[in-house]
Amino acid sequence: MELRHLRTFLTVAEALSFNKASQKLRIAQPALSRQVQALEEEIGVDLLKRTPRGVTLTAEGKLLLEEARDLVRRADETLKKVQALARGEYGELHIGYAPNATVEIVPPALAAFQKANPEVKVLLHDMTGAEIIDGLRNGGLQLAVTPRPAAEYQPDVEFELLKSYPLCAVLSASHALARLKTIPFEMFAVEPLVMLNRKNYPDAHSMLERIFRSSGLKPRIVLECDRSSSVITAIESGRGVTLYPSVLKLVAGDRLRYRTVTGITEVLSVGIARARNGDVTPAGEKFCAIQRKVAKGAQ
Repeated sequence: MELRHLRTFLTVAEALSFNKASQKLRIAQPALSRQVQALEEEIGVDLLKRTPRGVTLTAEGKLLLEEARDLVRRADETLKKVQALARGEYGELHIGYAPNATVEIVPPALAAFQKANPEVKVLLHDMTGAEIIDGLRNGGLQLAVTPRPAAEYQPDVEFELLKSYPLCAVLSASHALARLKTIPFEMFAVEPLVMLNRKNYPDAHSMLERIFRSSGLKPRIVLECDRSSSVITAIESGRGVTLYPSVLKLVAGDRLRYRTVTGITEVLSVGIARARNGDVTPAGEKFCAIQRKVAKGAQ
């Protein structure tokens, strides 16, 4: 049963006139009549009774009229949704992210995106680096906004740099080193360290080990935490210090102190990650474009 035949029948049935329906649809009356006849032959019932004064509906025609209205409405809505999806204005977008590292980019980008595309449902997933990679690989995530994945993930995960942040010493307000404006790395290196756990954040440990190895020193890690919020609490309570990108200031604020560490050049690179063989929808591409704009203007 062709949708165009249903539309034709619906117009005739509502007008109860082939002539009026012909004018509305701008289809010649004989062609209009043939379409209705084709529908009747396909269904195997008479839908209309032709009279000199117009047409009337049979019982079968009345039932089809009720059902056809719903079918055509749903078809129109489906078509609009598909077209909106192709324009990036509809759909569901699953995005993995590292909240603290992306705090300068994700919130304003999401606000701008949702304002421009209110019919797109954006679902943010707070994940570890390992979880993000798994999500990109298995299709659970379209995109991620995250620190640069380790080199071993590069064959199947693409990374687009948005912004780099220098590492700084993060200390409690009462820590002795907080009195200094800058801290030599050799002085910082002897302090007890609070870190994210190695299992879920192997890249953070790899970076720390590179920094210490280049100075011929070994890090003294006294505590590993599951989340950055726990790292912040541990440092605030005086259990240790850490190296973290300067963007942490936007998360923890005056609760902690942030000092430049001399003698290190490592930075944390934050950007967009996606699976090389993944399928990013037009809405996802729009979100990426907004993130690039936000990152460019971030201070």
